Amino acid sequence: MNVEHEISLLVEEIRRLGTKNADGQVSVKFGVLFSDEKCANLFEALVGTLKAAKRRKIVTYQGELLLQGVHDNVDIMLLQD
Repeated sequence: MNVEHEISLLVEEIRRLGTKNADGQVSVKFGVLFSDEKCANLFEALVGTLKAAKRRKIVTYQGELLLQGVHDNVDIMLLQD
């Protein structure tokens, strides 16, 4: 799979699992995304896909590298709809 396709799948999953805040932006906790069975089957390297999406300013989150357990409560915010 190419990176652009993986990022588009990531955006779909964030929309599916996330919630809208008062500003209308969709966000999801990293732990929710990481532990979701569909996401686990879809993405071989979820963290890598997140980093690529962050570099393209499609999503944003605190920090550089997200790790399961340690960063489960980090919000991943969808910047583009």
